[in-house]
Amino acid sequence: MPPDYSGQNLRGRSFKGQDLTGANFSKADIRGANFSKAILKGANFTGAKAGLQKRLIVSLLIGSWLLSAISSFFSILLGSFVAYAFNLSETENFNGGMISLIILIVFCIVTVRKGLTAGFGAVAVAVAIAFAIAFVVAGGFDVAGVVAGIGAITGVVTFALVVAGAGAGVVAGAVAVAVAVAGAVAGAGAIAVAVAVGVTEVVAFAVAGAVTGVGAEVLVVAVAGAGAFTLFIAYIGWRSLEGDEKDAWIRSFAITFAATGGTSFFGADLTDADLTGATLKNTDFRIANLTRTRFYESKKLDLARVGDAILAKRDILNLLVSLNGRNKSYFGANLKGANLIGADLKEANFKDTDITEATFAGACLEWLNLTLAQAVGTDFTRAQMTGACVEAWNIESTTKLDHVDCRFIYLLENPHPGTDDRERRPSSGDFQQGEFTKLFAEVLNTVDLIFRNGIDWKAFVSTFKKVQEDNQDTELAIQSIANKGDGVVVVKLDVPDGTDKEKIHSDFMQNYQLALQAVEEKYKAQLQAKDNEITIYRQQSADMKEIISLLANKPINVQVDNKVETKAMTNSNDSSRNINIGNIGRDFNASGQALNLGEISGTVTNTINQLPTAQEPEKPGIKELLTQLQAAIEAETDLSDEDKAEALEQVQALAEAGKNPQEETKQKAAKTALKILKGTMTGLPATATLIEAVSKLLPLISKFLGLG
Repeated sequence: MPPDYSGQNLRGRSFKGQDLTGANFSKADIRGANFSKAILKGANFTGAKAGLQKRLIVSLLIGSWLLSAISSFFSILLGSFVAYAFNLSETENFNGGMISLIILIVFCIVTVRKGLTAGFGAVAVAVAIAFAIAFVVAGGFDVAGVVAGIGAITGVVTFALVVAGAGAGVVAGAVAVAVAVAGAVAGAGAIAVAVAVGVTEVVAFAVAGAVTGVGAEVLVVAVAGAGAFTLFIAYIGWRSLEGDEKDAWIRSFAITFAATGGTSFFGADLTDADLTGATLKNTDFRIANLTRTRFYESKKLDLARVGDAILAKRDILNLLVSLNGRNKSYFGANLKGANLIGADLKEANFKDTDITEATFAGACLEWLNLTLAQAVGTDFTRAQMTGACVEAWNIESTTKLDHVDCRFIYLLENPHPGTDDRERRPSSGDFQQGEFTKLFAEVLNTVDLIFRNGIDWKAFVSTFKKVQEDNQDTELAIQSIANKGDGVVVVKLDVPDGTDKEKIHSDFMQNYQLALQAVEEKYKAQLQAKDNEITIYRQQSADMKEIISLLANKPINVQVDNKVETKAMTNSNDSSRNINIGNIGRDFNASGQALNLGEISGTVTNTINQLPTAQEPEKPGIKELLTQLQAAIEAETDLSDEDKAEALEQVQALAEAGKNPQEETKQKAAKTALKILKGTMTGLPATATLIEAVSKLLPLISKFLGLG
């Protein structure tokens, strides 16, 4: 049974490396506790209080005071310079001092706008220019010019030292404020340090004025400058802690310093741990496993040391804490392993995000853009997904889509050109219970092979056979082949549950490249083709009908179906080659001979005649429906002979399925044949008679075959 530490005082305790799976630390005081490299899977830290122990907080505040003292020391130098510059009895000092003050103000402005680094850079350039001008002045031929030049150089050197001191004061003061805010209790220490910095700055300027013997009016200016400089320092420190990237290193240093001695989860496994409502200031989460760790309503998480975890991005951290991302954009964000149970993400943009192993259980994802999202191992159980866009999202069998509440979705982020069609599913009406999950059931067990320059089918068939032989325990079958245009072809392979799809994909693409190289070398030798000609050749072959011109010269019979058997290639005198890939329901005659529609039609007729005749003439059966479809195809004048042959091959596949419609492989072949026939219609004019015939016959044929 997991240990129960709920409500206990565990300050300073060490659990380093222990297995505390499922342990209960709810409302426990774990300040200063060490959980480094502990296993805390499913642990409960709701309401726990992490961070620094009180004695370390005191040490932290003392450190902040020391930093403020350093800042004050440099402020004394700056105050002396201000008082010295405003001493009107020394005109040269006044002029040089005013110029230096102007440049100092520029330093502050640049620092506010672009950060301390840019501010120091601007000052460096100004000092270099000042030196150059001073040397030019010193190059005069008269004694007065030389004296003026030496005075100018001395002023520049003094100014450089003063600005360096001011910069050091800014850094020390800003870090002091940041450290105090990052580590103080309820901000009291931070206020104390800020007041201390301000008081010491004012005192420093006052002391400097008194030492230089300036008048009361100059002293007032010096004190005012001290106040402005104090506000400037405080602003830089506060801004860095708010996550401003201009001076991110100040925040990083302050949080690192403040987290020393605090609660440590360094390298711990917090998978599925619950930190709801926990106080997490001064806590170390570096290289911890935060997969599905729940941070809902946790406090001061922004002051924890998170390293490179997803918490490093402020917008992601806020999302994990608030669970409110409605109408917000997280384009391209890393949300791997994020716990967003019950989150409100309506109309948010998750395009191209990595949500691998994340959980959205029960979340509102209505109208969420999931285009190109990586959702392998992601949990969408009971999520509300009506109107979501899932174009090209990456899911597999580990993606959970159980009990998703969805009325419809879109398969395209942007509509087809010239239309408002975003491929709504279902095309009309709403999903019935369970239909959403069923829609993607086939996708969950598929491997997508994307070919961007067309397919060399000889190389493809060779590769398919090789991969099947290398993975004999895995049954592979081609689910679909889609020509996306511009030479892009997507082939989907059906694989069983539990298949290592990454390995199948990698093996296939690597072997395809090797086979492709061999084929291309052969084509180069035979056709003396150049590389660009091969590219054009392959792009043209993206059309499935181009396989006719891509087969080998040697007579070969290759049979590739759902269970690919290892067969030796046999030679024969028959010059035709018949390749049946998976169960896609189409044969390709690659003999190079003239297309014989009569022979194809006769084969289709013979197959249809093997089907049973309808008992009632007024109620045509599958045999009669396929006969009508065959006749409509053959009579269509807008179809080329080649397209007619292809369409008749699909009728042949439907007839074969009609012999045993319950057989799974036959059903798959029939589904593909129906898709191809529908696709063939898209190239016909609206007035074509075949379109009307197909629209009436295909639903009836589908019903007879048990395809819905």
